[in-house]
Amino acid sequence: MLNIALFGAPGAGKGTQSKMLIEKYNLTYIATGDILRQEIAAQTELGLQAKDIINKGGLVPDELIVQIIEKIIERDEQNNNTGGILFDGFPRTVVQAYILEGMLHRLNRRLLCMLSLDVPKDELIRRMLDRATKENRSDDNEEVIHNRLNEYHNKTMPVADFYSEKGIYCPVNGIGSVDEVFARLTSEIEQSLQKAYRNILLYGAPGAGKGTQAKMLAEKYDLVYVSTGTIIREEIEKQTDVGKICQPYVEAGDNVPDEIAIRLIEKKINEHKTAKGFIFKGYPSSYIQAYIMDGILDRIHSSVTCMVELKANPIKCVKRLNDRNKTDKRRIYDRDTDIIIHRLDNFEKSSGKVRAYYQNKNKYYCVDAEQDVEIVFTNLCNTIDEALRKS
Repeated sequence: MLNIALFGAPGAGKGTQSKMLIEKYNLTYIATGDILRQEIAAQTELGLQAKDIINKGGLVPDELIVQIIEKIIERDEQNNNTGGILFDGFPRTVVQAYILEGMLHRLNRRLLCMLSLDVPKDELIRRMLDRATKENRSDDNEEVIHNRLNEYHNKTMPVADFYSEKGIYCPVNGIGSVDEVFARLTSEIEQSLQKAYRNILLYGAPGAGKGTQAKMLAEKYDLVYVSTGTIIREEIEKQTDVGKICQPYVEAGDNVPDEIAIRLIEKKINEHKTAKGFIFKGYPSSYIQAYIMDGILDRIHSSVTCMVELKANPIKCVKRLNDRNKTDKRRIYDRDTDIIIHRLDNFEKSSGKVRAYYQNKNKYYCVDAEQDVEIVFTNLCNTIDEALRKS
């Protein structure tokens, strides 16, 4: 899902640009002012509460605004027919920025970027005075406009600092024609998509070609390649304490204990703190490990972007592993056909639940792995590009 916040002072042109962004990216529009008016007009329970507060001259509290926003987001989740959310007029304060972060985290979402339409103060005043004249709004005089802009600067500008520290604040020149400004906004969105943190799981049976494809994908998408099998083999070759524990499991074609895998994966992640993301090959391989992976990534405030399974016929997999055994790339577990069959059998037993886990999160994709390496890679890239847009 593409979640964006549009930021800017009164008169910056948010309303006009919002309509165009909604249409281009198929977004659900959340503007707190519009939402409140709709809830009040519909005489919902939340709307009646808001109306009562407004009639008494009070400000609608964050708690009530959040309930209304949650209602729309949950409806968006159920319908599953939009490409994400465009927030306009929220967050207005740093407190609301924290609220939005928590709200999106609960829904396993994150804000891609905060787009800020930057327009000089003199131009903002000119635009609003012009609008007031056209709309016969005698109350929107220059003094009122100055007060609104001061209020915006004092209360809302700290929100820009909040998102700057997160590295997702994108100032956009708001001067020019509507189409020129829109082109700048969409350019920032596309650049943010390219820079977005992503974690890809490459799944598949032994012999499906995960290692070959994962390395190519890591290079293309500038991700760190994490292969639990490679890490464990290195530990075994060095005969470390961890390697000695792992060796009998590997030789039998079984998974190493989860506590060891967790330790090794977290060590690899911690060695690459500035990474744009990771591509994991060989983990998770079970339903329990899928939960573990979510826990590992949550510790670095991240999550799985997508899981892509390389689908290959078991007979094809056996042939590939037998062929690999004749090269210098052979593994310990390639040398015995019984162990190969044992590993494939383990995969078959666990794969159904693993697929279901990621299907329920709308993060599961699959690619035919029985074609030539380059064709599989092209299809994988197309699939991942689609997944990144949806994530």
